[in-house]
Amino acid sequence: MDLDNKVKKLNKLLKNCSLCPHKCGVDRYSGADGFCHSGVKPVVSTSMVHHGEEPPISGSRGSGTIFFSNCNMRCVYCQNYQISQESEGEEISTRGLANNMIALQGKGVHNINLVSPTVWVPQIVESFSIAKKSGLDLPFVYNTGGYDHPGILKMLERIIDVYMPDIRYSNSSMAQKYSGIKDYVKFNRDSILEMYRQVGDLKIDKNGIAQKGLLIRLLVLPENISGIKDTLDFIKNRLSASVYLSIMAQYHPTYRAGSYPELSRRVGAGEYLEIVEYAQKLGLDCGWTQDHSSLGPGKDEFIPDFNKENVFKYYKD
Repeated sequence: MDLDNKVKKLNKLLKNCSLCPHKCGVDRYSGADGFCHSGVKPVVSTSMVHHGEEPPISGSRGSGTIFFSNCNMRCVYCQNYQISQESEGEEISTRGLANNMIALQGKGVHNINLVSPTVWVPQIVESFSIAKKSGLDLPFVYNTGGYDHPGILKMLERIIDVYMPDIRYSNSSMAQKYSGIKDYVKFNRDSILEMYRQVGDLKIDKNGIAQKGLLIRLLVLPENISGIKDTLDFIKNRLSASVYLSIMAQYHPTYRAGSYPELSRRVGAGEYLEIVEYAQKLGLDCGWTQDHSSLGPGKDEFIPDFNKENVFKYYKD
């Protein structure tokens, strides 16, 4: 299917929205609110040169990151809650979104990094089409919480170069409790398999920059809530030992996490190292870990505040 036909087909889905597993069925052209409270115009909080992603994404010149507002998950600990849950941001046209992409390319970034893109796929594809005609020539990164529909992802083949999903849970009851979503594990794993079918293992160029492939993020949560060992078994058995992983220790209690005693603390060093060692035991040694000792109280340069002009304390432009 050519790009113009993909745009038309995806835009039709907005009349009876089924872009994600919620399948709310609302008419987003009429402004009807589904789970994600999204209409037809994309809502963007920030477009910026971001230096806080994994090394092959940020590189030396930064990642051209577009933070979309609204989300199809309700994570009680979301560090981006100002935009994901409180809808901070501005409506723009698809041409305006395309212009943002072109402007970021003009700043010398390595890629266009789409954060929380799931509910905005039709608008992203339309903007991609416009931007390509205006000279956009960078890898596209699909940076998602992982609650995607594999049928929609099929429409993104040859559009998305790098998939960077979370695998947040290996138990759907945990996903329901802490993120307000159903059947996360089924949809997440089926989506990961589709992503891997499209792009395969991460391919990094001679300058250390990702050009194509899959990079999976695993956020370690307190009390083994995320069940990462089961997730690592899935990756080893259904994908490949060559899949790149980013095992993150950066969890900190924010948003509504304080209402859940089990989430009201940071991850202990022992909890984190247990996951890292298990990955090593399985031979999953491609990717990145974090220095747990460097992420204690006061180490918050990568914690965003979307109400400030400089979203991150480290901010570079």
